[in-house]
Amino acid sequence: MVPQRVSLLTLGAYDLPVLRAFYQSLGWEETETSSDHYAVFKTAGVLLSLFPVAELAKDAGVELSQSLETFRPVTFAINVEKPDTVDSTIDIIREAGGIILREPSDAFWGGRTAYFADPEKNLWEVAWNPSAVFDERGAMISF
Repeated sequence: MVPQRVSLLTLGAYDLPVLRAFYQSLGWEETETSSDHYAVFKTAGVLLSLFPVAELAKDAGVELSQSLETFRPVTFAINVEKPDTVDSTIDIIREAGGIILREPSDAFWGGRTAYFADPEKNLWEVAWNPSAVFDERGAMISF
């Protein structure tokens, strides 16, 4: 049986210093394992790693063919405990240079949501779900 968990998400960085600076400007704290060659950020439940895209492709044994011209077909989410936190979070992301794709608005499913992209066009959703349950670390455990 495969363990049912996500422990680490790694983004292939085209420009590691720029991407690292963006996440630092959000106030995110790096772990002590970060180095000049990669960055690892703490989150409530999963570590987010930034790793040079060419090295990531080499490590995975795949050809590097993506560019920054299009958005990547994966979305990450920052789920929050209150609807107004969606708005204040997007304000911080905007100040940090994030690309706001969808301004905060009420969602058809009863929550509040917004979308942004980091400098390398990785898609992020900031969302409040009225039925979400968080643990003591802020990790979402159900919705």
